[in-house]
Amino acid sequence: MIQAIVFLPLIGALIAGAVALLGAHARNPSGDEMDHAHGHDGHGATHAHAAHDDHGHGDHGHDDHGPVEPPAAGSRTAEIVTTALLLISAALSWMTLVDVGFLHHDARAQLFTWIGSGDLVVNWALRVDTLTAVMLVVVTSVSSLVHLYSIGYMNEDPNRPRFMAYLSLFTFMMLMLVTADNLVQMFFGWEGVGLASYLLIGFWFQKPSANAAAIKAFVVNRVGDFGFLLGIFAIFMMVGSVDFDTIFAAAPGLTGKTIHFFAWNVDALTLICLFLFMGAMGKSAQFLLHTWLPDAMEGPTPVSALIHAATMVTAGVFMVARLSPLFELAPNAQAAVMLVGATTALFAATIGLVQNDIKRIVAYSTCSQLGYMFVAMGAGAYSVGMFHLFTHAFFKALLFLGSGSVIVAMHHEQDIRNMGGLKDKIPFTYITMVIGTLALTGFPLTAGYFSKDAIIESAFVAHNPFALYGFLCTVIAAGLTSFYSWRLIFKTFHGEPHDQKHYEAAHESPYTMLIPLAVLAVGSILAGFPFKELFAGHGIHEFFRESLKMNPKIIEEMHHIPATIAFLPTVMMVVGFFVSWLFYIRKPYLPVELANQHPGLYRFLLNKWYFDELYDFLFVRPAKWLGRFLWKKGDGFIIDGFGPDGVSARVLDVTRNVVRLQTGYLYHYAFAMLIGVAGLITWFIFGLGGQ
Repeated sequence: MIQAIVFLPLIGALIAGAVALLGAHARNPSGDEMDHAHGHDGHGATHAHAAHDDHGHGDHGHDDHGPVEPPAAGSRTAEIVTTALLLISAALSWMTLVDVGFLHHDARAQLFTWIGSGDLVVNWALRVDTLTAVMLVVVTSVSSLVHLYSIGYMNEDPNRPRFMAYLSLFTFMMLMLVTADNLVQMFFGWEGVGLASYLLIGFWFQKPSANAAAIKAFVVNRVGDFGFLLGIFAIFMMVGSVDFDTIFAAAPGLTGKTIHFFAWNVDALTLICLFLFMGAMGKSAQFLLHTWLPDAMEGPTPVSALIHAATMVTAGVFMVARLSPLFELAPNAQAAVMLVGATTALFAATIGLVQNDIKRIVAYSTCSQLGYMFVAMGAGAYSVGMFHLFTHAFFKALLFLGSGSVIVAMHHEQDIRNMGGLKDKIPFTYITMVIGTLALTGFPLTAGYFSKDAIIESAFVAHNPFALYGFLCTVIAAGLTSFYSWRLIFKTFHGEPHDQKHYEAAHESPYTMLIPLAVLAVGSILAGFPFKELFAGHGIHEFFRESLKMNPKIIEEMHHIPATIAFLPTVMMVVGFFVSWLFYIRKPYLPVELANQHPGLYRFLLNKWYFDELYDFLFVRPAKWLGRFLWKKGDGFIIDGFGPDGVSARVLDVTRNVVRLQTGYLYHYAFAMLIGVAGLITWFIFGLGGQ
């Protein structure tokens, strides 16, 4: 069963990829130019979704797309095959969760030996325990719904098979990551999802902004991945294996051991866990390595829902949970996890307050919620962090896909300042978005209420140097989350329409887009209470067993906190809602006055704390300057100047002049001989005369 879950998406990706290649060849048999990269004759403003120009409000904000390229042959086949295979994979994943989580049938399927080099032996094996089963459900459920949604959302795009191939490839790589039985195999999936996200973010590659965003995501993730690699190297150096079971068995023996690192003797487990967490920071867009996530909204909206809400960005959280036996033995590393997670939760929430792009607001919300998950990991409540990962996947995917439905209704307009009054035009989307918002803000009995409050409670009882800081940050962020989430709802769906033309033309999305919204809305409610005891109650040890190393005291202490602490997140949620209602429904002039009174703070938040400008100054410009210097001075002046343009050129000049002396005429040579003889006689006479 596990082989089918993992490899069905790969089969779908290969079929859709083959359809895409055949379609590209059919459109352009000569192969002179890249598949429609520069547009074709009579193609209006670039093609289809440039369509979608998810960020453009200019020419593409009108009703005419210009002539649209015909879709590639077999587009419908690619869509149906990939979606059907994902739905099968999702059904099998839910069966696996029941089999593993409740019937305790853990499994390990070894496929083959991948690497054998001295002491390094890496077997390619699929590991299925409860932690993996939870991730399988999240990945395949959301991915199958995103595939179905994409059939409607990408309907006008001529390159749908390529898009579906990328989606299925991403899903396969994510499944490889979560079923990994060793660190090298996990790193394969880790890099695979990085590659797939690069392809998906830059899917509309005729847009410079999409290319820039894809490169940014790739480069920033490489920074984190470098740390992950160092962590893998350090583990192999200390343990002699990359296999999880071997590492976990050897972990207690590493306590007290040191690694000589840059002239310091550093605690081995602390250093290893910090390196590994650096990888998690990059993939999960944590503070300092977060800059790629909001820019990744350049990709089509289904990409945002799949990658930047439910799956890839949670890979870092999953990795810390998988390696919980190491982190439990490294309290200093746990403190760093708590510090970074809490800072991210608050920092991203402050930026979300003033953003105007509907997808970027949800993106910063994702960033903030990932911070919550790491707070739980830092507290030692790994199952609670996984609980929020599980519930968050449903309501955040719902909010992203709901935003996509709004964007389609408004003819690809994304600025919420140009919306308003849409609840009457797209009521189904409105209802599902409200359900997602209630879950995100932690409204009682929704999924987010159980998981988010459990994280705040775990921070309160944690024995971590930054526990109080984590608790305060998450509580404040809960109020801010409520404010900006309702701000999005109020400005988009309530009030007077700001763009009358687009408002009149607005209509509900097709069923292929509405069905996933309905399913995710149900998940946003039902993913909480039925699973509460398994993830954050007394059933944890029986459910997760050996797949997680839990702090045994923390869950017990969470059930004995003061009532005021337990109700505090709900109070913050209500306060955030009330302030948002006051600002955007009751007295809509207040936000403008507030921004005018505090222009510095408003610009600071609007420009995302100026992190992009800071990184541009510290890293991008020096790198460009160094590159230009090495190009002009090193390569141009020194190497070319003294090489091809210097010594080599002078040798060529001399040889050209010498060649001219070799004319082949006898009288030239006789003349040269006479001059030589005359010169010799002259020297001889004057030389003797001088004596």
